[in-house]
Amino acid sequence: MTHNNDKDSIFLRNIERGKKEGLITVSADNSRITYHCSREYSTSFKNPEETVRASYFVELVLDYRYPKSQIDIEVTVPRRTPEDRADIVIYEDSDLKTPYLVVECKKDGITDAEFKQAIEQSFGNANSLRAKFATVVAGTTKTAFDIAGFKPSEREKNVIADIPVKYGRTPKYRFVKGEEGKELKTVSKDELITALGKSHDTVWQGGKLAPTTAFDEVSKLLFCKLRDEKLTKRDEPYKFQIGTHETADEVYNRVNSIYLKAKQEDSEVFKEDIRLDPKVVYSVVEHLQELAINKIDLDTKGIAFERFMEDFFKGKMGQFFTPREIIRFCVLMLDPQRGNLVLDPACGSGGFLLNALDKVRDYAEANYDEGEAKEYWHGFAMNNLYGIEINDQIARVCKMNMIIHDDGHTNIISTDSLRDFNEISDIHKSFSKDRFDLILTNPPFGATVKSTEKNYLDHYELGKSKKNQKTEILFIERCVNFVKPKTGRIAIVLPDGILTNSSLQYVRDFVMDKCKIEAIVSLPQFAFSHFGAGVKSSLVFLRRKDENERLGNYPIFMAIADHIGYDATGRKDPKNNLFDIYEEYKKFVKNPSNYQGH
Repeated sequence: MTHNNDKDSIFLRNIERGKKEGLITVSADNSRITYHCSREYSTSFKNPEETVRASYFVELVLDYRYPKSQIDIEVTVPRRTPEDRADIVIYEDSDLKTPYLVVECKKDGITDAEFKQAIEQSFGNANSLRAKFATVVAGTTKTAFDIAGFKPSEREKNVIADIPVKYGRTPKYRFVKGEEGKELKTVSKDELITALGKSHDTVWQGGKLAPTTAFDEVSKLLFCKLRDEKLTKRDEPYKFQIGTHETADEVYNRVNSIYLKAKQEDSEVFKEDIRLDPKVVYSVVEHLQELAINKIDLDTKGIAFERFMEDFFKGKMGQFFTPREIIRFCVLMLDPQRGNLVLDPACGSGGFLLNALDKVRDYAEANYDEGEAKEYWHGFAMNNLYGIEINDQIARVCKMNMIIHDDGHTNIISTDSLRDFNEISDIHKSFSKDRFDLILTNPPFGATVKSTEKNYLDHYELGKSKKNQKTEILFIERCVNFVKPKTGRIAIVLPDGILTNSSLQYVRDFVMDKCKIEAIVSLPQFAFSHFGAGVKSSLVFLRRKDENERLGNYPIFMAIADHIGYDATGRKDPKNNLFDIYEEYKKFVKNPSNYQGH
C-alpha cells in the first residue's frame, strides 16, 4: 500500500483549504504567498516557517472562526528593541486597536530550547501589545497562554489547553474523542518522525541520559499515548494532553496513571516506572498530544518507528537489525499463512515477525472486506507471532514495535534461546519443542559458548563432549528442535564457514540427517557490513524431516545474489537479484528434477 505522504500532512491540508476558501493565494511556482486578511500581505513562501504560519492562519479563520478582517500579519511591536514583529495578531475590534491574541510561528522540529525562546518572544510581544492571549506554534507542537490574568513571569499555570473559539471562553481541554473540531489529527510519515525525534531529544536532554535509556522512556510515553487513544471513551477528553492551567505535576500524574494501569495488566513489557521529571513528560505531551497515532496507516507508522529506531540503534546495536531486503526475501520464500505459528529465536527489534505479519495482512486486505480483513490478520498478530531476544532492552523495543503495529507483544520474551527448553517454557508455556511451523531468524554469529560457563552444551548433539561451541551452530540445532517434525520449515542466515569448512563437516551431516535442504542463497560479502558484521553469509532454507523419513538423493536449489537492493555503505541499489531468485525458486519447486537454472 503506498500513500502519498504529502496529502497526509496537516500543514498542506490546511493550506489547500485556505486556497479553496480564498484566504490565501500561492503563486504558480509556489515561491510567494499572499494573505487576504485585514490587508493584502505578500511574502516569500520558501521558508518552512511560512508553511506553519499559513496553516495556522487558515485554522484561525475556518476552525476558530475569527474574522479575517480582524487579523493582521507581521505587526510591528511598539517598545521592543531591537524592533520585533508579531507573526499574526488577532484584534477584538474592526479598527485593529485592541490586540486579542498574538501568535509566534516556528518551523516544525525546533529544539526545546528554541521553543522556550519562542515563548519568551511571544510573551514580550503580547505584553507590549497588551494582548489577552499568546500562542506559540512550532509545527505540530502548539502551546497557548492566558497572558492577561497572570504575572508577566508566569509560564506554567497560565498555559491553556487551547485558545477560545471566536472570542469565547477558554476550553478546559482541547482534544475530546469523537467531538467535531476537537479530534486528534492524523499526520504524514515525516511529521510523525519529527514528533518522535522531538520527543526523544526532549527526553535525552542533550546527553543527560544514555540514548537507549532515552529511547526506553520515550517508548513508555508513546505506549501511554497509544493506549489513551484506544481506551478513551467517546465524548471524553483524552488524558494524554495539557489542560488549561495545569501544572507539569498534574499532567505527569495523569499520564503516569495510564502507565501504572498498563503495567499492572502487562508486567512483562514494562517492568520499571516512568523515570522522568514531570517537566520532561509535560514537554513530550506537548509534542505528541495533537497526533492521532493509531489512525495513521500501519505502513507509515511502521516505517516512521523503524526510522526513529535506526537513527540511534544502528551504530550502537547494529547486530539486532537485519536489512529489510533480506527479511522480505526470507518471508517470500517461507510464505507464512494465517494458521502458521511463526518464531524468531533471535528476534532483535522484530523485523522478521513484522514482515510475516505484513504478508498475512496484505493477503487479508486483498481478499476480504475491511472488518473481516482486520479480524483475519489481527488474530495472527496476537496469537501466531513469537520472538525471543536475549537483550532485555531490545526485547522492549521489539514489543513496542509490535504494539505500534497493533499488537502481538505478549509473545515476545527476553531470555537466552539456547537455554534448556524447560527453562524457556517456564517463562512462557507456548515456547516448546516441536511446536512451530516456521522459523525466520538471523542468529548472533561468532560468540562462543564454553562448557564451563553454560551447563547446556551437553544438551546439544552439536555440543556434546566439546569444550566450546559457536552460538550459530547451537542455534541450528535449536531451530530444528523448535519446529514441527515433517512440516516445520526454517529460514536462517548462516556464515559460509558452516557450509564450506572441512572441520565443520559434522554440522552439515547433522543438518542433512535432520532436514531436507530446500535452498541455499549466497549473499555478497557486504550484506551485513554496514551493521558492523563483515562475515560472508548465506540464507539457508530447511524443512525438518520426520523421524523415519528417508530422502535419498534430491536436488537442492542454489543461487548467488550479487545485488541485494543496497550497497556496501547501506545506500539503495536499484538492482536486487533476490526477486529474480524467488521467481526462479518458484519454477524449481514446480518441477525440481527437470529444473533448468540460469
